[in-house]
Amino acid sequence: MKRKLQNTTNKLIPLVVILVLLIIWQGVSSFGLIPKYMLPAPSDIGKVLVGDFPLLMENAKVTILEAFIGLVLGIAAGFIMAVLMDCSQFIYNALYPLMVITQTIPTVAIAPLLVLWFGYGIAPKVILIVIVTFFPIAVSLLEGFRMADSDMIRLMKTMGASKIQIFIFVKLPGSIGQFFASLKIAISYAIVGAVISEWLGGFSGLGVYMTKVRKAYSFDKMFAVIFWVSAISLILIKCVGVLQKKCMPWEEK
Repeated sequence: MKRKLQNTTNKLIPLVVILVLLIIWQGVSSFGLIPKYMLPAPSDIGKVLVGDFPLLMENAKVTILEAFIGLVLGIAAGFIMAVLMDCSQFIYNALYPLMVITQTIPTVAIAPLLVLWFGYGIAPKVILIVIVTFFPIAVSLLEGFRMADSDMIRLMKTMGASKIQIFIFVKLPGSIGQFFASLKIAISYAIVGAVISEWLGGFSGLGVYMTKVRKAYSFDKMFAVIFWVSAISLILIKCVGVLQKKCMPWEEK
């Protein structure tokens, strides 16, 4: 009973803090302390979310599709790199610095180049998402592989197990927790990366819609898009958490 009460309290605290911040925000905007064209009231943003919901959903479908394709390819690239680096120290020394370099390049700086090279279609957006998502996946999986139970590995070696068998039955299962932790980060990066890439060119998507309303000085609509992007990211992260519980039932207390 005490544990359930504690869990409920832990869930309510963030909601209460968010509610208090929204109330303060509403008061600041309503009393004119900050002009509404600079900081629209939450009530105005809510009206836009309701009124433009069909349009936001239509653009969100494009952004989510781009994020999904890029995330899948990013997971595949991260997994392959993690396996290669775990198999060979030489490959680790060769690849890891290059991976770090890719993360030091500002996303906003590389996006225009991708649009220049690959046009305004889906390709540059997917490539950008792959660049921002593969790194956390690769690093977390590599850490999981290297944290595998050394006693179990020695036992399997004495039983004549091959490197592939050790990987499949020891290293891979032991890295599931790290994988899901990195997936929560990567999935938020994927949505943000898709939106940023759409700022610089495209025909539809939340980033394209945000650019249009910004040029029209409709800042209430721009804030509505920001809220919508955050909501999508939170929903997807929650879905990853549910999937993690299904795949790792032994972690439940």
